[in-house]
Amino acid sequence: MGNVIEVEHISRCFSVPGGEFWALKDINAVIPESSFVILKGRSGSGKTTLLNIICTLDKPTKGIVRIDGQDVAELNNYQKEKLRRTKMGFVFQSVSLIPSLNAFQNVEFSMRMAGIKAGKERDRRVEECLKLIGLGNRMTHMPAEMSGGEQQRVAIARALAHRPRLILADEPTAELDSAMAARVATLFAELCKKEGISILMTTHDVGLMGAADYLIELENGERIDGREE
Repeated sequence: MGNVIEVEHISRCFSVPGGEFWALKDINAVIPESSFVILKGRSGSGKTTLLNIICTLDKPTKGIVRIDGQDVAELNNYQKEKLRRTKMGFVFQSVSLIPSLNAFQNVEFSMRMAGIKAGKERDRRVEECLKLIGLGNRMTHMPAEMSGGEQQRVAIARALAHRPRLILADEPTAELDSAMAARVATLFAELCKKEGISILMTTHDVGLMGAADYLIELENGERIDGREE
């Protein structure tokens, strides 16, 4: 099994009034293929900074990030944007579905953004993804007609539809009750095996840790623990 992401000695320093703030300090981590990885840490621990660096929205002060063996520092802005559109999917705490589009259309829209042409194959993939997340009977429902958990599952299908190598999920269960949060974490673990993708999810919910294949824990910008199954 290879690694989708390799993070080597990543540090990130921000200029602040009165000096410098090191948000990340010498972080090393890998995200293997077909794995569900949880990035754990309290608010301010550096989780979002690390996510932003991995998805090429930010640059590290020191260190290297490789995606499928490619040093992302060698990519120009256009290549980074293409990488995010084609190889990555995103799920956020706020689901950000388009309210005027139904579930099917929301998922289809993400495929259009990834450059996948219209046709029967695209329609089949949209249906497949909505069935994978248990909403095969809700394809024509509008976001306002769905519960928070259902909307979040549509967002997962949207991130999954264009067959990315990696899904980055930033606190996707924060607005859900504990039972639904557990269902989402279990769904992520299942999708990694069924779809052959990797998922990196940030959370501080200790009740979800058992669903992960790997755990990365940050505290004050430093990695303090790692667990491999």
